[in-house]
Amino acid sequence: MINTRRSTVAALALGLTLVSAACSSDSKKVSEASSTTAASTATTGASTATTGGSATTAAPASSAAPASSAAPDTTTATTDSGAAPSGTVTIGVEQEWDCMDWMGSCGGSTYGSWSAQYFTTARPYDYVKGSDGEWAYKASNLLTGEPTISSDGLTVTYKINPKAVWNDGKPITSTDFKYTWDQVAHGKDIYDTSVYKDVSAVDDSDPATVVVTYSKVNASWQDLFESYGLYPSHILDGKDRDAETKDGYTWSAGPYQLVKWDKGVGATFEPNPNYWGTKSKIAKIEEKFFADTAAEFQAFKAGEVDTIGPQPQLDAIDAINAGGLPGKSVVDGNTGNVEALWINNAAAPFDDVAVRQAFAYAIDRDAIVNKLFGGIGVTKAVQSLNPPILAKYSDQAAFAGYTLSLDKVTSTLTAAGYAKGSDGIWAKGGKKLSFVLKSTAGNKRRELTEQVLQTQLKAAGFDMTISEQKAGDLFGTQLPAGDYVVALYAQTATTLSPGLSTIFLSTNIPSDANNNSGQNWTRTNIDGLDPLLTTVDTETDPAKRAAAAKSADDLLAKNVASLPLDPLPNIGFYGDKISGDFSVNVVQGPWWNINTWTVKS
Repeated sequence: MINTRRSTVAALALGLTLVSAACSSDSKKVSEASSTTAASTATTGASTATTGGSATTAAPASSAAPASSAAPDTTTATTDSGAAPSGTVTIGVEQEWDCMDWMGSCGGSTYGSWSAQYFTTARPYDYVKGSDGEWAYKASNLLTGEPTISSDGLTVTYKINPKAVWNDGKPITSTDFKYTWDQVAHGKDIYDTSVYKDVSAVDDSDPATVVVTYSKVNASWQDLFESYGLYPSHILDGKDRDAETKDGYTWSAGPYQLVKWDKGVGATFEPNPNYWGTKSKIAKIEEKFFADTAAEFQAFKAGEVDTIGPQPQLDAIDAINAGGLPGKSVVDGNTGNVEALWINNAAAPFDDVAVRQAFAYAIDRDAIVNKLFGGIGVTKAVQSLNPPILAKYSDQAAFAGYTLSLDKVTSTLTAAGYAKGSDGIWAKGGKKLSFVLKSTAGNKRRELTEQVLQTQLKAAGFDMTISEQKAGDLFGTQLPAGDYVVALYAQTATTLSPGLSTIFLSTNIPSDANNNSGQNWTRTNIDGLDPLLTTVDTETDPAKRAAAAKSADDLLAKNVASLPLDPLPNIGFYGDKISGDFSVNVVQGPWWNINTWTVKS
């Protein structure tokens, strides 16, 4: 899966603006070829694969009650029709989240967002897909309508829906917005402060109206309060927010509330009886955590879980094509994900741009993508570090010039003073072009990618060894500390705003100046890049914003700051026991509308 969230992007470890992670992606560039087998059909581009079969629900996992400041309201909830919710849906979660303080540095798990955060938090915007297939922002039921923005772009006003309340019945007020902003903008150990840091004040004098004032124009103002959701000021104000939330919380402003989190095993959610939106039709969500995609997928096939949202692993793709799966599978190639080789630009030998360029010419990326995803019609490497869903604000052909060419490897490295040794490995000053590739353990797709890369790079004169890490170690410690040379993982979009400043702006290189919370783990620092990325963040003219974003893409490609590989398709599997509108939301994942599902009797 995608491992972490970023305020704009997130990193997918298994497989957090972009977050480091391994999840699905949404791209107009992906081939919409389809393959049909037996009783199943798999296509890219928001299409589905349906197979026959059955699924059963596993017994709920036992769990310890989470730490919390307030006990949940256990009043029986009813559906919008007045009937009591019924049945249990069991979700297979590929990666357990490290903590539930979503704004803390430990809270970057994409699966945590999909299977816990979005169930329990409220945000000003939802992400909706139009009839043209494009994703867009739409004011959520937290508000009475779209926020208004002043003519100078510095003041945004939100009107809170009077029906919006926390699960203890207390109204959601402007003070909750102010508290959330203050915690992110001024707190310690924060995952990412993008957008928040440009806010100078939040006026909460009217409980029903939020007035946000910016110190400078931020074109991504719609992302404020999106990545983390709102936190309840009446419960947390004056307390240690991280201590109160990291091990679980029972407050909620979403359709569900957490009942228990049994670490290493699973979690249980029940309907929020005071939720003002569409009431849940199901009585309970049981979640089971899995260490890897293969185990999760086997559990789905065996009927032990009702739904999974796995990384697009090889066995999952083979199963879609082979047919015989229970229920329905959805594959969408228009994604917010980019799986890439993320390069530490400050670590030898990749601190030399010539080495990075030669590295890019040494790899047949299309061959890798075709080997991984050719069976579902995804055959070409992604050519931008911006995901396909942001095609309007990126140059999706920026890296297209880097195709396999051993001649270019030779000319580039020779010009940089390298020579091949008798062992066929390039060297300079007595030091070989040797490096370690780090990735996450237990991911068969990445293991295959690593093997192919190792073979291709050896043929080009690079000596690559493989080191698989626990996701928590890689994303929680090693990448932020720069303790790597090249890493294989995915970034996934957590909003629809363009821009790579979170992960490439030089001021976001982890340092004392940003409390070591910067997300520029690649230590990228390219002349001329910062002004372009800043323009993307501040320019409100869509054409000028797009031009700056595309120029930034081209500069990243010229310097091979990192090397994009594939647009991980979004995949969701839904068993026979459940029914509903099954689809994968490009940001909110495969269970975004679970409150509208039903359990078949």
